[in-house]
Amino acid sequence: MAERVPLREVVRLAAPALPVLAAEPLYLLVDTAVVGRLGVVPLAGLAIGGVLFAQVTSQLTFLSYGTTARAARLHGAGRRADAVAEGGQATWLALAVGTALLVVGQLVAEPVAAFFSGSREAGDSAVADAAVSWLRIALFGAPLILVTLAGNGWMRGVQDTVRPLRYVLAGNGLSAVLCPVLVHGVGWGLPGSAAANVAGQAVAAGLFLAALRREGGLRRPDPATMRAQLVLGRDLIARSLAFQACFLSAAAVAARFGAASVAAHQIVLQLWFFMTLVLDAVAIAAQSLVGAALGAGGVARARALAGQVTRYGLVLGVGFGVLFAALVGVLPPVFTGDAAVLALVPVAWWFFVAMQPVAGVVFALDGVLLGAGDAAFLRTTTLAAAVLGFLPLIWASLVFGWGLVGIWTGLSVFMAARLVAVGVRAHRGRWAVPGAVR
Repeated sequence: MAERVPLREVVRLAAPALPVLAAEPLYLLVDTAVVGRLGVVPLAGLAIGGVLFAQVTSQLTFLSYGTTARAARLHGAGRRADAVAEGGQATWLALAVGTALLVVGQLVAEPVAAFFSGSREAGDSAVADAAVSWLRIALFGAPLILVTLAGNGWMRGVQDTVRPLRYVLAGNGLSAVLCPVLVHGVGWGLPGSAAANVAGQAVAAGLFLAALRREGGLRRPDPATMRAQLVLGRDLIARSLAFQACFLSAAAVAARFGAASVAAHQIVLQLWFFMTLVLDAVAIAAQSLVGAALGAGGVARARALAGQVTRYGLVLGVGFGVLFAALVGVLPPVFTGDAAVLALVPVAWWFFVAMQPVAGVVFALDGVLLGAGDAAFLRTTTLAAAVLGFLPLIWASLVFGWGLVGIWTGLSVFMAARLVAVGVRAHRGRWAVPGAVR
């Protein structure tokens, strides 16, 4: 019988990972509150610039998740130095991609901001101008954010989630202090927000680089390793784009049913995103532990871990489902006092509640399969679930007037399809390929 991993080992990795995942969304709330005092135009400029910047950087999370999978196998095989070096190659890749983003972003900032702000020509809109002023400075943080992603990846791979917590909180803490000082105190306005972001990102990236150098991970660039990371990245980017297409389509369709519908959808969707952060912390622990087990040749241990984290995810999901069911009359009024919106929230709310156990299992098994390097399977099944399940129901909702019921039915079908796919995959065990490198 395979050795059982104590729950405290999962918690040891998952607990510090959760604040790291939540740090950026929480900081964005602070940033929004500070800029909001400047008026409508700067806030709208931040909204457009921030969304554009986040859409680009969020597609490159393979530098974190992909690096974790590869480094964890090497760490499990007793090759810690090589696991850290994997982080070094991911860091070189982060610097190269980040620099390219910086250059291209500066070239296209004006026309892209004009398009998303509704301007016919670049520069003829106050909102577009505000977005460009923020974006041109924020883009200098692109290489720094990607270095931080790579740093998170290799440290999770060697089962260290405490240092990333300290580094990310140090960077975000500095940004949170500088933001009001630069925006209001110094009088830089909206560009001060972007400058505060870059300063915090520089601190976090610098700490990760210093740790990598101390452990001898900054070796010469190795094209073969970086190509392998890019192959894994291709699969993870395709999977991420499927999520983006679904959620953007859902928001667009919800908006067609009026302001109250889109507001109710937004409230429940933001709670859904928050819950994905909590469950992703368990997935990160699973990814690190499963990768290390397979790297050490422990197929039975990896499969036992898959069963354990699945049960943990289910328990968490059931617990959160019960909690949110009890809060149906309490939590929505925290977000709005509008009677029309509050009347529509329960339509989406009960789908959200019912999906919690499903999400708990799916995200746990996502972590297992990512730890095994089974990204191609996750890419294919996520795209299939989106194209065959989520997207048809979303657009059918528009055609047939199903509203939020149709949209959230689509999300439920999407999650159910993913549950079946990852559940069958985990049960068959084909993902459990031993060795330091898959």
